[in-house]
Amino acid sequence: MIITTTNAIDGHRILEYKGLVRGIVVRTPTISQGFMGGLKSIVGGRNRSYIMMCEEARNEAFEIMAQQAAELGANAVVGVRYDAADLGGQSGSSEVLCYGTAVVVE
Repeated sequence: MIITTTNAIDGHRILEYKGLVRGIVVRTPTISQGFMGGLKSIVGGRNRSYIMMCEEARNEAFEIMAQQAAELGANAVVGVRYDAADLGGQSGSSEVLCYGTAVVVE
């Protein structure tokens, strides 16, 4: 599966558009991530616990999007983008969205 942020793939011609595909993940920090994140917010610095949580959520959203494209019969996804939102509240939940257009290329 070819996945790119561009709207075209050099050396390939888009034969068919299958439609929008997306992967959505909502994550809440584990107890240890929340504890370590709270400490980092007090002393400052790079928050490795939250970075790891965000990276895992991005990877999962990406994989869900790619799987959805494959289920539609696509062999590529173009125009891929990420979006993220803080869902607020005490839980610290975050939503990560990965989306693009599933296509068939030659």
